Amino acid sequence: MTLGNVGGYVLVKPLGSGGMGDVFFAVSPIAQRVALKVIRKHLIATPTIRERFAAEVESLKLVFGSRVARLEDADTDGDPAWLAVEYVPGATLRQHLDARGPLPLRLAAMAGAMLAEGLIKVHQAGLLHRDLKPQNIVLGPDGPKLIDFGLAVLIDRNDYLTEPGALVGTPAYMSPEQVRGERKLTPAVDVYGLAAILVFALTGHHLYPPTNSWNLLLRITEPSDLPDLSGVPAELVPLLGAMLAFDPTARPALADVQARLLAVATTTSGMSVHDLRQEVAAATYDDAAELLIPPDLQDPKRDPEGPPVFEQAGSTERESSVEHDSSAERDSSVEAASTAAAPETSSTKVDPERSVGPPVDVTWLVDKLRRQYARRSTL
Repeated sequence: MTLGNVGGYVLVKPLGSGGMGDVFFAVSPIAQRVALKVIRKHLIATPTIRERFAAEVESLKLVFGSRVARLEDADTDGDPAWLAVEYVPGATLRQHLDARGPLPLRLAAMAGAMLAEGLIKVHQAGLLHRDLKPQNIVLGPDGPKLIDFGLAVLIDRNDYLTEPGALVGTPAYMSPEQVRGERKLTPAVDVYGLAAILVFALTGHHLYPPTNSWNLLLRITEPSDLPDLSGVPAELVPLLGAMLAFDPTARPALADVQARLLAVATTTSGMSVHDLRQEVAAATYDDAAELLIPPDLQDPKRDPEGPPVFEQAGSTERESSVEHDSSAERDSSVEAASTAAAPETSSTKVDPERSVGPPVDVTWLVDKLRRQYARRSTL
């Protein structure tokens, strides 16, 4: 049972919903898993906003690195507009913290350094994340990855003040300049968001006590109302305090943040960066959270010129292909198959005591090989 088709992708299961739109686990025609976001129509109802969306998508194409989910495809002119990004298996940081509690100092610091690396790549592409939160970090098999970045700029301040569910950021992780609705944001906005995430990952509480949104926004914009760092290990209090500075120009650059987090992680644990990376992945990846392709969508596209390259003989059988990399190997394969199919000659003796039945007919294999190789330009 699927949920429809968008841009050639089959929608399999809802992943979530936010201010930008609805996100689905989807499968491409070649069985590629993606997270496909359908953009809310009211956000791109005018040509100028749609142009901004197209510009953001072009920028997303420049983002690279192992700490960010890559862009797979998009249609900025479609109805609806949508974009598909790499599907990252695993639980979100929020799901992990809800299930298992705060992270130890060494793991939080190492994970923070890895996320800083991802944010550096995002900023190098001319983008800001603007909506950092534990729900937008997936703990994959090789560590944390950033998702859902670069597009929050489409949502105006009026939207998050008046439109239910539509936020330019999540209040608990928003910087003062975001709350004030400033248009010219800098990378410092993501430095603040990363610090807010680390405080939550280390302590289980937010920067300010739970309250209604209006009261929270007022507290964030009050310079004398400092964030709550109680429970944060002493080794990280100076760094996180600097990252949460009210004045964005007083916050450290991400490269400095990454270096200081790595220093804390290695010093307090006595472990190498390589070993810490492995421990982060081993301690946080939940393979049970991975979504798999439904069986009816696992078959690849069939070859219109001949029999399928992949054949299923059972639920556990994988690829059955007889293609080889070199022409010499291909020639030897055809020769071997032809010899097997040839009638017995004087030089080919059949031991009656070893014969257990009639000869096996493999002419189908010869025909199949010839059809496949005839279509290859290398032959």
